[in-house]
Amino acid sequence: MTGATVLRCESCGATYGDDLPHATCPACDGLLLAEHAPPAVRGAELRALFDSRVVASPGSARERSGVWRFRELVLHAADDAIISHPEGNTPLITRPAISAYAGVDDLVMKHEGHNPTGSFKDRGMTVALTQARRVKARAVACASTGNTSASLSAYAAHAGIPSFVFVPAGQISAGKLAQTIAYGARVLPIDGDFDDCLRLAREAATLGIYLVNSVNPFRLEGQKTIVFELLQQLGWQSPDWIALPAGNLGNTSAFGKALREARSLGLIDRVPRLLAVQAAGAAPFAKAFAEGFVTHHRVRAETRATAIRIGDPASWDRAVTAITETDGRVVAVSDEEIFAAKAVIDHAGVGCEPASAASIAGVQKLVAAGEIPSTARVTAVLTGHLLKDPGTTADSLPATLSYAAAMDVLRRVAG
Repeated sequence: MTGATVLRCESCGATYGDDLPHATCPACDGLLLAEHAPPAVRGAELRALFDSRVVASPGSARERSGVWRFRELVLHAADDAIISHPEGNTPLITRPAISAYAGVDDLVMKHEGHNPTGSFKDRGMTVALTQARRVKARAVACASTGNTSASLSAYAAHAGIPSFVFVPAGQISAGKLAQTIAYGARVLPIDGDFDDCLRLAREAATLGIYLVNSVNPFRLEGQKTIVFELLQQLGWQSPDWIALPAGNLGNTSAFGKALREARSLGLIDRVPRLLAVQAAGAAPFAKAFAEGFVTHHRVRAETRATAIRIGDPASWDRAVTAITETDGRVVAVSDEEIFAAKAVIDHAGVGCEPASAASIAGVQKLVAAGEIPSTARVTAVLTGHLLKDPGTTADSLPATLSYAAAMDVLRRVAG
């Protein structure tokens, strides 16, 4: 135990050291919150420290990681304990066509699909697997709609720890499943949905297997760095809004915690508003927001945006806090709206998996409703790579043409 980080149960208030070999509270199975000792500096000095770690030249994985750059706010771990690919350092992208579609002049996309396994999950997994090795976990496990399983499998292989993933049978894209199998995880397809898989994974944790879903506090610590890095890339000048897809609400919770810490440490002087976007067929959180968060809803999720096809989000209470503290919004968009936005993103040469496009669809919806002005500075997070769900794009492949028919097409184009 280093004493630099304390884990506090948000349900019963029990506290533990950072050497706890459990992902949830041993006393009540509640969610744990990581609370770090304040860094030695703050404000401009802390910004300068983080900026000094942006390296272009080769170095150790830790030095090149866009997660461990912010290690004082993530996890205090010895350099030789860190499991890093490296990850992070994802780009900010602008495209006039996407800005015009969303109705916002100043729209920037942070593309987390540029992480090693193609999604934002790598940021949380580098920290969770580092912690797993620190507590000498015998095996690690997760429930997944695909991205978590691919990331877990890769990082567990790197750490040399056996991994198990529970996936809803027939409801995971071939691309994500192929990654998971290739990296060496033991895949257990379950007759049920994601929520059934997560219940099983949490049960497995009682057998001593270390759980690395977003209920794991260290997963959220890694995912906070999406916000830290985008703020750094914007010169520590906060945008007006940060839009993100919302499924299990881990990112919504992590973003809220990141903004809370960034403000308290003087990294920023103004907190952006969060916009969490759910698919209409999997929108219990959006329904609760519309009712003032008086009821915790659960639904049987159904959407083609498989990465956010979750009906009973695990990080509910934390996400409520994040939306409330940032004066944020939660909105549901239809699959038609998601895929329309995806087509614009893809045709602009950016590309993303379907769930990622929910962020742009959500921005467009709030602009049309007058809640986001066209002059607002908006950052939209794209959470996964285009090739994560190739089937949704391959379905649009045109019919096979003969040589002569192909030449006719070319002649018409050439005039």
